[in-house]
Amino acid sequence: MRLATGCKWLGAVAFLAGSLGSVPLSHADIVKIDGSSTVYPITEAVAEEFQKATKGKYKVTVGISGTGGGFKKFCRGETDISNASRPILKKEMEDCQKAGIRYIELPVAFDALTVIINPKNTWAEELTVAELRKMYHPDSQGKVTNWKQIREGFPDAPLKLAGAGADSGTFDYFTEAVNGKAKASRGDYLATEDDNVTVQFVSRDVNAIGYLGLAYYVENKDKLKAVKIKVDEKSPAVAPSIETVNKGTYQPLSRPIFIYVSEKSLARPEVRQFVEFYLTHAGKLAKEVGYVDLPKAAYELAMQNFKNRKFGTAFGGEAEVGVAVEELLKREAKL
Repeated sequence: MRLATGCKWLGAVAFLAGSLGSVPLSHADIVKIDGSSTVYPITEAVAEEFQKATKGKYKVTVGISGTGGGFKKFCRGETDISNASRPILKKEMEDCQKAGIRYIELPVAFDALTVIINPKNTWAEELTVAELRKMYHPDSQGKVTNWKQIREGFPDAPLKLAGAGADSGTFDYFTEAVNGKAKASRGDYLATEDDNVTVQFVSRDVNAIGYLGLAYYVENKDKLKAVKIKVDEKSPAVAPSIETVNKGTYQPLSRPIFIYVSEKSLARPEVRQFVEFYLTHAGKLAKEVGYVDLPKAAYELAMQNFKNRKFGTAFGGEAEVGVAVEELLKREAKL
């Protein structure tokens, strides 16, 4: 699986970024991408294949600054493509508009945002959304600090929380889905835009719990356990997987993930070629890194929207929860 080399790739990208001054490449030879750590594994896999296919003619750099951090750079014209684990928000739309940045929104896969625990944790293998809310809600800061406070019968043990940082689209989506409002969260937890940090934190402590993209769980199954989620007490507990996302039963933590392409960058052939390559191979590579590929019709529609230069977003600039594959297709078709 490709994500196993994710850290090596990130190191290679950092090395490339740090050594560009000594490489005889013009700016136009480089496709610059930044944003979501969730989307990173797919985009980096595509970048690797694209660079092989073009035999080194073009270079692709992929950074991780979170969805929000990526949009800040994108709307300043610093990147060609922005990885996003949620749709663009109103403030980001306004920032792009002020800077004269128009964009094409392209869904590339579905993710099952995954709640993870340590393999030795035998008590929290199933949790309700309400119990997650009790853990991560702003009102719980400094108050809910022990597992026994979450459910009767849970052990008297410290509750150690990890999760996405404030610039992360994963943070926006999780807080909207669990706490009812995007960015509403307690602050006393390990917050990071790097999902590998969450993996290490939870894998080393039996009392730890966190959340991240499905691909990072899939790659680290040997040292993590995925929590089954119940919408409420009466609902069945559902594990995150390709099957449950496609069926629409893994709720409310299923979500589409995107890339956004700058209009100004489309003047450059390497950007156009990279995006077309991405949409052609995204389904296969999404599955390889552990995400849920979209139906063939979705990639065909995305390619059509790209070639027809359909600018804008199919979303209203607000955080949304529970958008299914069929609904996503309907919206993108109306662009």
